Amino acid sequence: MSGFLNRIQARAAADQKTIVLPEGSDIRTLQAAVQARDAGIAQLVVLADTQTVKDSGLDLSGIKVIDPVTSPDTEAYAERLYELRKDKGLTLEDAKEMVKQELVYGVMMVKCNDADGMVAGAVHSTADVLRPCLQILKTRAGIRLVSAFFVIVVPDCEYGADGAFIFADSGLVQYPSAEELAAIAISSADSYRTLVEVDPIVAMLSHSTYGSAKGESIDKVKAATALAHELAPDLPLDGELQLDAAIVPSIGSSKAPGSTVAGKANVLVFPDLDSGNIAYKLAQRLAKAEAYGPITQGLAKPVNDLSRGCSAEDIVGVIAITAVQAE
Repeated sequence: MSGFLNRIQARAAADQKTIVLPEGSDIRTLQAAVQARDAGIAQLVVLADTQTVKDSGLDLSGIKVIDPVTSPDTEAYAERLYELRKDKGLTLEDAKEMVKQELVYGVMMVKCNDADGMVAGAVHSTADVLRPCLQILKTRAGIRLVSAFFVIVVPDCEYGADGAFIFADSGLVQYPSAEELAAIAISSADSYRTLVEVDPIVAMLSHSTYGSAKGESIDKVKAATALAHELAPDLPLDGELQLDAAIVPSIGSSKAPGSTVAGKANVLVFPDLDSGNIAYKLAQRLAKAEAYGPITQGLAKPVNDLSRGCSAEDIVGVIAITAVQAE
């Protein structure tokens, strides 16, 4: 296990948040719940019917198992959901059916403070996971956008914070506007401070540094940089910067003299999802970097989406990250 993940799991274990895993029908989810319990990372709630748990052959003692169809809380959750969504045309009868769905029930647990966060996506698409979150939890105060990032930890790396970076958005917002890029930058800085426990230094990336090239995408990054400065004037943030100017001190001082960010960045904000996603996979596959994510940011309470190809061990890591986000 990496040093980063060791620290995250230790922090999660010290705080003991309650994390709900709604996909109890999947064996990986049940295995992850057992591993997380044994590691003492969090209090676990699994949504599953009792027969599924029995058939798994796993010992889930100490883990709360709830069947949304038969739970005594389903009625109360339905009434709360109806109050939240009646202005959108939701009827009470429809709400009663919706909360029997595992993802909706899990989100309602988080909404009603019966859980501190949720981890799902092993069997559901990102859209299915995030839809009830956006409808019920909504965004955090002052945040207009939900986005996703990866924590990238490059071994034996002198850049970033001992090789630790955030790459954003690398998993969700496909073609962010200047306003959305600014929001992603500010959220990512908060996430870096929370998870890595190091002060963020944010680079707004481009194929241009300080006007070395011209183009529409460059103008967007420049506008995003100006907006981010207005919204978070005390945040060390600069752009537009090429990647080498952002992280390599000698190149930063040459290409962007006078910048307080160039050569020191640890939060990398990409101009679109294509570049962000390609970059994190390059770092993971060629630099042998550890890649943790996609991690969701911007929701009122933490919910994280898994890859459908995830392992039980991957789920355990995301449980720990979600618990730390919930702090």
